[in-house]
Amino acid sequence: MDAGVRLVPWAEGDLWLLRRLNGPEMTAHLGGPESEEQVLGRHRRYVGMAAADGRMYRVVLDGGGGSVGSVGYWRREWRGGEVWEAGWGVLPEFQGRGLAVRAARAVRDAAREAGGPRYLHAFPKVAHAASNAVCRKAGFTLLGPVDFEYPKGHPIRSNDWRADLAIG
Repeated sequence: MDAGVRLVPWAEGDLWLLRRLNGPEMTAHLGGPESEEQVLGRHRRYVGMAAADGRMYRVVLDGGGGSVGSVGYWRREWRGGEVWEAGWGVLPEFQGRGLAVRAARAVRDAAREAGGPRYLHAFPKVAHAASNAVCRKAGFTLLGPVDFEYPKGHPIRSNDWRADLAIG
């Protein structure tokens, strides 16, 4: 894993972090905040995720630092095949320090170690400059813009970024 952050598997006590990550400033590019019921459902999915289907993590600063965000990867069908998809979020007070890049690199390494699909994709909105920069700095390759749906029922234009997990 990259120096500076540790990935801690998502646990029952991490609901507070998911609530923080659900704020308007954190979800502006994701369709806005989810309802409390949706957040609780997401938390249950994160806690109950089988390792073969992916993994969600709390991003923790090395050296005794606290939680600064979340990152994870999960299976999805994409263009006729199965891939890992990655997603991340860093709390506003910790943004701009390169922590999302380190978390994205660390989750890429975790997905590689887990085995499974060869490719890890991320799909930030085309207009979300910060998330696209994270993908580029974390070593993902831009494949180009694609039509995407997130949340379900809401079409968006995203960039398709891909990391080849067979390349160490």
